[in-house]
Amino acid sequence: MSVNSSLDLPSNIALVHEWFTPRSTGGAENVVEVIDDLLTEVSSRPQLFSLVNEENLQENSWLFKRKVKTSFIQKLPFGISHVQQYLPLLPFAVEQIDLEGYPLVISSSHLVAKGVLTSPDQLHISYVHTPVRYAWDQMNIYLKRSFLRRIGLGPLIRWQLHTLRQWDQLSSSRVDYLLANSTFTARRIWKYWRRHSEVLYPPVNINRFEWEKPREDFYLSVCRLVPNKRVDLVVRAFNKLKLPLVVVGDGVEKAYLKDLAGPTVQILGFQSKEKIEKLMSRCRAFVYAGIEDFGIAPVEAMASGAPVIAFAKGGVLDTVKCFNSNSGEMATGLLFPDQTVKSLVEAIEFFKEKQLWRDLNPELIRNWSNSFSQDSFKKRFEQTINRAWREHKNSCDITTSDLSSLSRKS
Repeated sequence: MSVNSSLDLPSNIALVHEWFTPRSTGGAENVVEVIDDLLTEVSSRPQLFSLVNEENLQENSWLFKRKVKTSFIQKLPFGISHVQQYLPLLPFAVEQIDLEGYPLVISSSHLVAKGVLTSPDQLHISYVHTPVRYAWDQMNIYLKRSFLRRIGLGPLIRWQLHTLRQWDQLSSSRVDYLLANSTFTARRIWKYWRRHSEVLYPPVNINRFEWEKPREDFYLSVCRLVPNKRVDLVVRAFNKLKLPLVVVGDGVEKAYLKDLAGPTVQILGFQSKEKIEKLMSRCRAFVYAGIEDFGIAPVEAMASGAPVIAFAKGGVLDTVKCFNSNSGEMATGLLFPDQTVKSLVEAIEFFKEKQLWRDLNPELIRNWSNSFSQDSFKKRFEQTINRAWREHKNSCDITTSDLSSLSRKS
C-alpha cells in the first residue's frame, strides 16, 4: 500500500521506543509495530532501540527473536521488570543510546524516547503519545493515592518531577519533526514545549471487531484501573442509576473499585482480547470518564458498532461525534460536559430516555471508526516521512553547497 516507495529513504533507520516488555503493552507499542511494518514495506527493516527489552523472548510476540538494542538499565537489578522505578535515571539512559550510522531516526515517545541525541546530519521524527502526564498537568492526580506520598516521600517525588519537567522541555528541542496523536496532545505539546506538531491519529486494528451483533442490556468500561481513568466516577454513577455495568481492566484501583461497586456493577478485572471483543460487540454503550490523549478503547468500541458515552475532553473530541438535535444519524455517541457523577448520570439518563442505542446506527458508527484504521495511519505516516526526508535532504544539500562556495572563495 506504499504511497511513494520510489523516494530514496535511507536503508539504515533507527526506531526508538521506551521499553518492550510483556508487563507494559498497549496503544503505544501497537504504533511501533505498525511503523515497523510500514518501514519494512517501503524501505528496510529498522533497527529497534529501547531502554529495556524482554518482549522478543515471547513466542507470540511480533518481536520474537528480533534484535533490540537496549540501554544500561537492562542490566540493573529488576531493570527489565521495574524500569519505571528507575525514573530519575531514564533521561540520562536514553541519551547514552548510540544512533551513529542511522540517517533517519524515528522515536515513539510517551516519556523519554524523544530525548535521544542525534547529529545535524540526522533527521529525527518523533511520534508523541503524550508529554509526560505525571510530570505536568496530571501530577497531583497521580500523587493523590501514591504509596510513596503516604510514607512521607511526597516532597522528594515532587522534586524529581520538577527536574523531569525541565529535561522534558529541553529535550523536545532536539526533535526535527513532531507528530501528535491527537489535537489534545498537540495542544499539550505547545503548552509545555512551545513546539508546533502535526496531528496523526494512531492506528487501531478495526478489523478485529464485529458490529452486527444484537445489543444487550449492559454498559461497558474497559481501561487500566488507575486514578486518572476515573472509573470510580463511572461506578458511582451506575450505583446511583442502578443500571448494569461491566468493568474490565486491572490496576492499582481494582480492590478500591470492588469495594465501591454496588449490586449492579461487575468488576471483572483482566480479560482476554477475545472476551473484550465479545463484550464490545454486545454492550448497549461504552462508557469512559477519564481524559485520554487519544483513547484507543473508545475507537475499538465504535469499531464494534457501540455508541460511546464519554467526558468531553481530550482525544474523544477528535474521535467521537456527539449526538445533538442536528447531528441525526451522523452521531457516534454522547459527550458529557463535566467530570462529575452528576454530569455522567444526566448523560446516561438522556441516552436511556431517548433510547439512543436504537437511533445511533451501528454500521455508520463502524464506518466512522475506519478513519482511525491501520491502513489510514500507514498512508499518512508514509506521506509525512517522505515529505520530512525530502526537506531534510534539500536542507543538507543547500548547506553543503554553501560551504563549498565559501571554501572556494577563501
